[in-house]
Amino acid sequence: MSGYPQPPPNYGYGSAPPPGKPYAASPPYGAPPPAAQHQPQQHQASSPYGAPSAPYAAPPHGSSGGGAGYGAPYAAPPQHGGGGYPAPASAPGYGSPFGALVPSSFPPGTDPNVVACFQIADQDGSGLIDDKELQKALSSYNQSFSLRTVHLLMYLFTQTNTRKIGPKEFTAVFYSLQNWRGIFEKFDRDRSGKIDSNELRDALGSLGFSVSPAVLDLLVSKFDKTGGHMKAIEYDNFIECCLTVKGLTEKFKEKDKAYTGHATFSYEDFMLIVLPFLIA
Repeated sequence: MSGYPQPPPNYGYGSAPPPGKPYAASPPYGAPPPAAQHQPQQHQASSPYGAPSAPYAAPPHGSSGGGAGYGAPYAAPPQHGGGGYPAPASAPGYGSPFGALVPSSFPPGTDPNVVACFQIADQDGSGLIDDKELQKALSSYNQSFSLRTVHLLMYLFTQTNTRKIGPKEFTAVFYSLQNWRGIFEKFDRDRSGKIDSNELRDALGSLGFSVSPAVLDLLVSKFDKTGGHMKAIEYDNFIECCLTVKGLTEKFKEKDKAYTGHATFSYEDFMLIVLPFLIA
């Protein structure tokens, strides 16, 4: 794209998946599998929905009592400093959406303009920038985003809700937004500056996501700034929409080990997956 630093080949959150990867194959993820692949499901008797057999954080029935209780956080992974920034003294448990962001450095070959953009935003020289600083940095390249979109970007690229971002994550955000802009322009066929329902369906399909008409209608209603009257979404909301679909799908895929389009979640897992997208 003219005027933007160019990313390395295949770099970025919105780039096409590598050939040969399971989720790069057709049909798009979420499409109904062939009838021959359906397997009868086993149904087990269970308590009323939402009523666990034991309180959350209690050990499973029959446990010997050794080790951490059910629901206790995993041990934190080793922390390593990077780019001259010291590692934090302590951090919440692994998997927590409020875990500390590990300091990072710019990837080799990062465009100097991207480095300069980050350094200008990082006025205190901490090696991290906050949500408003990121919003301002992106606006320097004519990319105006709401704080909600910025928060969602920060969550997906850091996997925390600390609302801070370092050089490595900033670089990934910057280059990935170029890919998203290219996708938006490709499917905005009438050059209206908006993506309608059909164009959104095609854009999501090009990214490997097959959503039903019902889900598509919900997405358009949610991200249409007119509340669904225009039935089209602008670039800022298009980014938020695609990040939401991609982020939720990636979280789902972590549980869908066999790539069947079906997964089983605990109540805790479900809440931890969905809530960050609601409170972004």
